[in-house]
Amino acid sequence: MTTTARPRRRIRPLTAALTSVAGTLGITVALVATGTLSVAQGGGDRGARQLGDPDYGVCRGVDVRCYHDWGNFDTSKGFKVLLYTRTAGPRHANLGPALGTGLNPPVSDANVVQKALLRMGSDNGFQVDYTEDVTQLASAAALFKYNAVIFFSTSRDTLDDAAQTSLRQYIRGGGGFVGVHNAFGTEYNWPWYEGLLGNANFYDHGPAQPGTVRTVNSKDASTKSLPRRWEFSDEWYNLVPAPTRVRVLAEVDETTLARGVKGNYHHPGHGDDHAVAWCQYYDGGRAWLTTLGHDAKAFSTDGSFPGAAEFQKLILGGIESAMGKKPFCT
Repeated sequence: MTTTARPRRRIRPLTAALTSVAGTLGITVALVATGTLSVAQGGGDRGARQLGDPDYGVCRGVDVRCYHDWGNFDTSKGFKVLLYTRTAGPRHANLGPALGTGLNPPVSDANVVQKALLRMGSDNGFQVDYTEDVTQLASAAALFKYNAVIFFSTSRDTLDDAAQTSLRQYIRGGGGFVGVHNAFGTEYNWPWYEGLLGNANFYDHGPAQPGTVRTVNSKDASTKSLPRRWEFSDEWYNLVPAPTRVRVLAEVDETTLARGVKGNYHHPGHGDDHAVAWCQYYDGGRAWLTTLGHDAKAFSTDGSFPGAAEFQKLILGGIESAMGKKPFCT
């Protein structure tokens, strides 16, 4: 007997699925309760509103169906990440002097971020390559050697056309991305990258100052070992747009910022929903993001900088989950 194969059911992108139920109050309440509602949608009573929610034309959000498990990574060979710190604009002091060309050029003690990530990898069983040479990102084949790519305080147009294409193909093939601090001040005019950040971009920041971070999701690999509240000092980025359809992991309590949160370009802050760390699936890949990481002392290990240990646990868990070593965005 001849049978006719049933057509495969096509899974709609998460963006379309969410749009179809956006008018339902019960769904909105559920998203608020699980920390997946956007900051821009205004779950709190104070702060900037209507900060934009564009559709990037890709599957994105917290649904694992947006991930492409296409066999591009053999974890039996161990785990390896690429740290990218090229700056084409302002350069954070914790990056130290600009690096030479090629992969893994010499670093000095002033290259705090690079040395800290090398130590973190050595202590936790994964290899770290680092570069500021855009040609090292020129092909997807080169990037597929890494379980995750880390942008740490890159700035402005730090990628050329070849590197943009490679990063996009790498993410679409199931790659992991970690964006730290001024990764949000990078590639402003590339909508796909803005979506990779969770529909978020740096706008301005208030004074660098101490504040209290709230761990709002304690299930994730990056936050499960953190206290519910912990002290930290940073610039506390204000974002336009602000993240949407992501799993918020940590927020800053704006009421603890003694010098206020109003930015140098007059952003009023995000009120009750000032996210500082979140995660999402995006266009086939994994993306873990944090706006924290301004001060070189955040990598200190002597207890002299409040919150340094918590910050290091946060980004270690983010890196390990983005590269698939630990569960992602739970």
